[in-house]
Amino acid sequence: MVEGLAEKLNTSDHDKRKKNLPDRVLEVYFLDLDIRFRGDLVDGDLVNIREETNGGKANIRLAMTSDDLLDMTEGRLKFAHAWATGRVRLDASIRDLLRLRGLM
Repeated sequence: MVEGLAEKLNTSDHDKRKKNLPDRVLEVYFLDLDIRFRGDLVDGDLVNIREETNGGKANIRLAMTSDDLLDMTEGRLKFAHAWATGRVRLDASIRDLLRLRGLM
């Protein structure tokens, strides 16, 4: 599932991602599955995706249902709309929010 998010990020221009998206730790928590995944944003790419059990520090935290992530990665749901309507919860700095929104 989270690999779909990585693919979605990778559809945008790599140089733009590398320039505009600093290295961060990204965590996605699936509300319906009670599963947490974490990956590293490095040079604009989401890599090292793994299931996380300890809930350590992440710079960007997203919480949503697995269906909402699928809808976003397949283009049926826009990130900004999902966030504005509460379908996606985001815990990140405003700068990171704006950077992510521009890439999704």
